[in-house]
Amino acid sequence: MEENKEILVTQEGYDNLEKELEFLKTEKRTEITERIRVALGFGDLSENSEYDEAKSAQAANETKIAELENKIRYARVIDESEIDTKTVQIGNIVTVHDEEFNEDIDYTIVGSTEVDLASNKISNESPMGVALLGAKKGQTVEVEAPAGVMKYKILSIKK
Repeated sequence: MEENKEILVTQEGYDNLEKELEFLKTEKRTEITERIRVALGFGDLSENSEYDEAKSAQAANETKIAELENKIRYARVIDESEIDTKTVQIGNIVTVHDEEFNEDIDYTIVGSTEVDLASNKISNESPMGVALLGAKKGQTVEVEAPAGVMKYKILSIKK
């Protein structure tokens, strides 16, 4: 993993990280332990695929727990009161006009752990997020995309 750096999250994002961690440490660990116990009852471990699968699931769960603990350790919750709408920042909802497709799109700028493309929640570290951060209403930003440079005019900035 890259060097530990601050991870910016909204309060909702931080709460979700903690909920997921709690689930993995309690319910998921208990479920996997039970699967291992049952598989041990099948006898010979050398040909016991249930045991192998349960041990793999246990290793994957412990890895995920360690990742979440690390994210939480380096998380900095964005103070909602510090978010303004003069320039684009994490936590803002930005309405942009896509000049090529002549359509308006709302994007929510979030930290990298909260990305949800289906909900138009984009990372502050994505090409679009980087282009939008710090920009003002009325400004046109350019985003380097595989298909070429895309232009977006910022119509509004909300929180």
